Amino acid sequence: MSSALTIRNLTSRPVELKRYEYHATAPSLSRGGIANITQNVTSLFKNATTPAAPPVTEPVSAFIHQDVSIRVEPFTSLQTDVKPQSPNETIHLTFETEGEQHRLETPTPTSDATTLEPLAENPRFKYTAVYLLEHSHITLYSSAYLSSWMRSLRDDTPLSALSIPGTHNSPTCHRALPSVRCQATSPPEQLDNGVRFFDIRVQPEAPLDPTKAGLILVHGVFPISLTGNKYLRDLLDEVYTFLDRNPSETVIMSLKREGTGDATDAQLSLILKDHYAGDPNRWFTAPRIPYLGEARGKVVLIRRFGLDDSLKHEWGGAGWGIDAENWADNTPNATCPSGHVCVQDFYEVLETVNIEKKIQYSQDHLERAAKCICELPDHGEIPATTPPKQPFYINFLTASNFWKVGCWPEKIAAKLNPAIVDYLCRRHNEPTNTESGPAQASGDGGTGIVVCDWVGYKGNWDLVRCIVGMNAKLEMREHKK
Repeated sequence: MSSALTIRNLTSRPVELKRYEYHATAPSLSRGGIANITQNVTSLFKNATTPAAPPVTEPVSAFIHQDVSIRVEPFTSLQTDVKPQSPNETIHLTFETEGEQHRLETPTPTSDATTLEPLAENPRFKYTAVYLLEHSHITLYSSAYLSSWMRSLRDDTPLSALSIPGTHNSPTCHRALPSVRCQATSPPEQLDNGVRFFDIRVQPEAPLDPTKAGLILVHGVFPISLTGNKYLRDLLDEVYTFLDRNPSETVIMSLKREGTGDATDAQLSLILKDHYAGDPNRWFTAPRIPYLGEARGKVVLIRRFGLDDSLKHEWGGAGWGIDAENWADNTPNATCPSGHVCVQDFYEVLETVNIEKKIQYSQDHLERAAKCICELPDHGEIPATTPPKQPFYINFLTASNFWKVGCWPEKIAAKLNPAIVDYLCRRHNEPTNTESGPAQASGDGGTGIVVCDWVGYKGNWDLVRCIVGMNAKLEMREHKK
């Protein structure tokens, strides 16, 4: 017998379950079959790059149906009495918000992305959901077009307050050596599906010649492709194309020097300044965290390299780029001396049994980010003299061991990514009871920057959608001000 259904509402409006119906389903669509499609997570989402899924399947008959009134307040969870009687059943749930109804079928009969089906023309609201099969748990989010999800946020939002999906060694989607490839999809596809943080490692091609701009994309000492060098210039052209098409967005780019040879950080800094990041219309290179309005349409530089002496005098002597030079190695939690970045980057998962430790470190860092409360300006304009105080919480869901097949990036991601989806849907910033009163959640419930491997594999962008959905509480606060 299945457990009773729990509904978690992570939107800014109350939702009310008005009706549920049980329907018989074909054995091929049984719970086990669906679970195999998405590794225990069934997504019901839509974004601008995904074709619309077919409408909710009409059953031959509704053999049990019940009109109810079960209200779920914003950012709360509620266990219902709705309980499937057998594994060969689907449930149709009808939700209502301010008189507008939407219908959801669980488990979904297709692996295609879809939204809750509106039952009226020209709906005002759009909802998406993640159904966690094992726990009989539905999490509702407000829909967002992932290619331009930042457009609903105010210009005076500190960039560090946002929940931002990112990728680790972002351009490593090519045929490469084991543990070098970390991504299933190309950078343009990542951007179109909501990723807004790129982790980039480069090797200067001719560091002794200041007229040469070549920066080879690498991972450690290895090139990212076995078919020839790939270059930062081409990657940036793809980023610029995306930002020109979506001017409401920004891309945070963490740059680090790796590879072989005798190049220095100082040489890299001059190459970047002279040949890449000198245009203020394309790059935000101030040594502070920006507000969203300052960063729209631009690449925001986080530097994991030291500066040439000449660049230490930029910006009134404050330096150049957001300073993450002294990034603690293999750490479960550390803040860079600049105070701009608080990072979880434990990556030495030498045995598969250590993956659970990595999962715990990742969850701990999500909770640190969730407790933050963003200081929003009262007047809705970008403060001229006061930079944001909240640091970037950067949380790497990544690790590897070259010598252990079970600890290659794709193997770890196959366990870690679904675990974090489950955590975000069921437990992240969940209200807890206190001695002084009823359950309350502290903070804005954000995630910070969550840096992933193999996200989007076989079209599964669940993790990105969950991260973007965690901006809802902050957005609600912005609209109330």
